[in-house]
Amino acid sequence: MKALIIAAGEGRRLNNLTRSKPKGLIQLLGLSLLERVILTAKQVGIYEFLVVTGYLGERIRAKLGDGGKLGVKITYIQNRTWQTANGVPVLKAKELLAGKFILLMADHIFDGRILRELIGYDARSSVVLAVDRKEASSRDTKVLEKRGKIVDIGRDIKESNCIDTGIFLCSPRIFSYIGESIKEGRTELADGIRKAALNSDAKIFDITQIDSYVPSMRKHIKPFWIYIDTKQDLVKAKKLLIENACKGRNDLLATYVNKSIENFITSRLANMRMTPNQVTILTNIIAYISTFFFLEGSLLFASLLTFIVSFMDGVDGKLSRVKLFSSNIGRMEHAFDFLFEHSWYIALAIYLSRVYGLSVILLATFIVLFDSFFSYCERLFGEVIKDRPLADYERTEQLFRKFDGRKNTYILFILVGTVLNGPVYSLVAIAVWSCISAVFYCSRTMKHIHALDTKKGLTDFKSKEE
Repeated sequence: MKALIIAAGEGRRLNNLTRSKPKGLIQLLGLSLLERVILTAKQVGIYEFLVVTGYLGERIRAKLGDGGKLGVKITYIQNRTWQTANGVPVLKAKELLAGKFILLMADHIFDGRILRELIGYDARSSVVLAVDRKEASSRDTKVLEKRGKIVDIGRDIKESNCIDTGIFLCSPRIFSYIGESIKEGRTELADGIRKAALNSDAKIFDITQIDSYVPSMRKHIKPFWIYIDTKQDLVKAKKLLIENACKGRNDLLATYVNKSIENFITSRLANMRMTPNQVTILTNIIAYISTFFFLEGSLLFASLLTFIVSFMDGVDGKLSRVKLFSSNIGRMEHAFDFLFEHSWYIALAIYLSRVYGLSVILLATFIVLFDSFFSYCERLFGEVIKDRPLADYERTEQLFRKFDGRKNTYILFILVGTVLNGPVYSLVAIAVWSCISAVFYCSRTMKHIHALDTKKGLTDFKSKEE
């Protein structure tokens, strides 16, 4: 499926930001608005784009080229009458689109889940408009729908019950409706959709019906979209994107200390050239420097470095989500995390073995075993029950996740033990808590999987009886 993006406008309300570049090239956390639209669509499997340019359109072509840098293919359509309403640039693509296509606006950033659900929507109408049920502002295009069909649409309609998000699934028939409206002197896209609505040929897709829970993020994220029209909209979008990039159900240190620091660093790095993979590499370098200082006996300095690693370890993931960046090598991050975290405990044990002998080496061995075991339990749970991770499955797991046996809990143990001049007790505490965590997650995994097997067995039994 192809996507048509309208990027012809000037964006006067953004004042000096659009004096030397078109609205679609305004930067938001290291990406232009147009790049965000393209990369979001790419995430749901769209790789071919038609971009209608107008005001300073040559800047867009110079910036994005043929789309190769973004991993997509871009074809440009020049709209020389870009001062006209948005129905005109849509009609410019008429000869280049023979099948269903997605219609997007360069100044609307949105949640990829909306597009994913819309693409899968089975409709034979000329247009399906994604709508939101929130209260309309003076800038919004209002929509009146009844039983899933659009009855009326426009900024000034008197009665409405939802608003236009600027995201459309269209068939080529929409061009005939837009063309008829333009001939009548009405050049807004909404006018063409109203024509289709009068023919019972326009439907809505309600984004509020999309499940807000995101398993990979361990929290609910309401499907979002933002029309970027002013500088205030940019500020709002920046805060929203960073907040949505934060995972839920974290431990106490990550929630109340790391989060604000990570968000600050992420907001700064997003505007630089540093990639998430580069952050991961730098994090690993600092982590192993810490390992060296544990071995050497500079325990306080090594312990403080582990907290820096803890902050940075959350930044690469957030930066990746904020900049819509993903790579196969990035999937290896957790494996590398596992390696450097355990190098700390082993290095500390080796240093302490000079005084306490092999007993501390044994403690470090148990830590690695218990950590590996409960990580496996979580992975197994995820393979069987895919709609929600183990740490967020029930209230019991949610509460235990706040202080379970993980890196942030263990580095606190090390710091306290070092400050109190009892680092050996840090290893003892870590070993005990890793054991408790392993027993807890193992028992919960067995409980939930057994319940699922029992439910499946009853279902199969009833099916055989029937």
